[in-house]
Amino acid sequence: MKKTVILFALAIVFISCNKTAEIKEFKTAYIDTSKLMDESTEAKDIGAKYKDKSKVMGNQLEAEVARFKSEAASFKQNAQTNGQAWAQQKGAELSQREQQLNYAQQAMLQQLQEESGAEIDSLVLNYRKILKEYGKEKGYDYIYGSGDSAPSILYAKDSYDITNEVIKMINDKYNAAGKKEAAPKEVKK
Repeated sequence: MKKTVILFALAIVFISCNKTAEIKEFKTAYIDTSKLMDESTEAKDIGAKYKDKSKVMGNQLEAEVARFKSEAASFKQNAQTNGQAWAQQKGAELSQREQQLNYAQQAMLQQLQEESGAEIDSLVLNYRKILKEYGKEKGYDYIYGSGDSAPSILYAKDSYDITNEVIKMINDKYNAAGKKEAAPKEVKK
């Protein structure tokens, strides 16, 4: 019985060693995702939109800060002449106002980060769909991503880099759709 089991095991090993391995070549490529985000027109438009929005919001906040600084300077000049009670009350008001300005600045930054983050996340999802369609159309088995954020390639031949081809396709598609947005106009006070 033991001899039969051993002979059976040896037969399986012998048969598996004699089988020719099927090797399938895969069509692969990679995309530098950092370059894609830096050079795609849509990503640039989103960046410009939030840069302009930040500038407008920042200008409004700067005006408030300038008024605060003017009041603080006036406070220092008038503190001695108006007495200690006035100085304490006015100092408390200025401290509270300074705190409100800090909160307003933090809220503005958070709002900009949330809004731009949501648009960038949506853009990344859209690019993934486009790349999936592109990969199917071009017959790729795998398309890898490389770049600054979570690179999944440690080395690849430059000949596998399809980044520029994909950027051109995405930019052409975006521009053809007429989605280039006009920059927001600055609000004047």
